[in-house]
Order: sequence, then C-alpha cells, then structure tokens
Amino acid sequence: MILLEQARTIVSASLALARAQNFRPLTVVVLDVGGHPIALEREDGASFGRPAIAIGKAAGALAMGTSSRALGDMAVERPQFIGALAVAWDGRMIPAAGGVLVRDGEGRVIGAVGISGDTSDKDEEAAIAGITAAGLVAG
Repeated sequence: MILLEQARTIVSASLALARAQNFRPLTVVVLDVGGHPIALEREDGASFGRPAIAIGKAAGALAMGTSSRALGDMAVERPQFIGALAVAWDGRMIPAAGGVLVRDGEGRVIGAVGISGDTSDKDEEAAIAGITAAGLVAG
C-alpha cells in the first residue's frame, strides 16, 4: 500500500526534478493498486487535459502490469488491441512513457505514478525520481 505521505513525496520530488531541469509544467498523479488516486497535482501553466493523460498513463500501467512505455511499444506491434483496451477502459490507458509501476521492497506492485506535461521521456524520468525519493521501487 502506498501511504499518503509517500504519495506526497513522490509528487514533490517529481516536481522538484522537473523544476531543476526546466521541464514544462507537469501534472503528477499517484494511484493505489486499485487505480484510485491518492495524490494529484497540476502545476501552474499545465493544460487542463494533463490530469486525464497522467491518470491514463498510470491506470494503463496498473491494468496491464507493465510501464506505459512498454504499452507504447506494444501499440506499435498490436495497435488494434491497444486501441480496443483504451476504448474498453474509457480512455484510462495512454500508451506513452510516463506511467510507472510502484513496487515495495519485496517487488509487489502497490500502485503507479503517471506524469504528463513534457516529453514522454522527461515525464517518465520525473516519475522514477519521485518513486525513488519515496524509498520505493520503480518498475
């Protein structure tokens, strides 16, 4: 289980990295293992659609048990399958990097982080930094 304080650490550390590296304004969401939001912040200047994208990245990762980056790779190989999942899940799957599973010290999936706002690679970098700062394992 991800605790609220851990979720807050993930959000703050992700945004701290983004500010230190001059990323565009981000939205960060932390979901529990059931896909329910624990924390969500949208930086000043982040567009209104970013929360839905961040949630879609994180929720898709949870639903499929792999990163949203891997889902993007899968979409290249099996576009109809990934497209059908996005429809079946009411858009709660965005197959682009930035959705990262969160694991405890024993390797169990306990949630996911989704970030949107800059390039997908930068979104993912910020998510991993936040997860690590909270003493949890990314992936």
